Amino acid sequence: MQLDVVSDTVCPWCYIGKKRLDQALALHGREGITLVWRPFQLDASIPEGGVDRKTYMEKKFGSERAKSVGNTIREFGEAVGIDFRFDKIERSPNTLDSHRLIRWAGTAGCQNEMVDILFRRYFEDGDDIGSHDILIDAANEAGMDTDIVADLLMKDADKELIGQEDALARQMGIQGVPSFVVNSQWVMVGAQEPETLVKMFKKLLAKEAEEHAAS
Repeated sequence: MQLDVVSDTVCPWCYIGKKRLDQALALHGREGITLVWRPFQLDASIPEGGVDRKTYMEKKFGSERAKSVGNTIREFGEAVGIDFRFDKIERSPNTLDSHRLIRWAGTAGCQNEMVDILFRRYFEDGDDIGSHDILIDAANEAGMDTDIVADLLMKDADKELIGQEDALARQMGIQGVPSFVVNSQWVMVGAQEPETLVKMFKKLLAKEAEEHAAS
């Protein structure tokens, strides 16, 4: 069973969704499940170098709603061990380069770990994950070859592919993240509870086994 998780690196619900997914995989086990992280840019119009986060959030939600949204997210985050520190975040970055790094981490065999690192650095440490220096340091933390990563970031490597994958997700009808896509056929939207994900894993893996036995 292939499980594609469509998410953005600045999406707090995606971070919560990942923690719940990790819990589900711990309960169920990884056997029979191939996990791949796919890109989705919530706002590709943010310029390279990012924008001031406070101004951006107030423009998007309004001053009071921005605060209330943050408080709700913090509560859900605490339940899965996330210490959201929105007060530390100074920039809202363009996430294209962070998605490129996640793609390369897949080739290096540390994609799931890289997703964790980027979420933690942005939401808990307040790092600017649009910065090449931060991304190279994240690659180092994951054990990747930083010289190769630095060289790729300087070029346009895989920018077009990220754009194509983002467009494909939208063509599939995905408008919100996180979204869980199973075998390119079934889609579940939102930060699902671990128990819900485990039920889905069992049901679909059993179906695959039946189909394989029938053939």
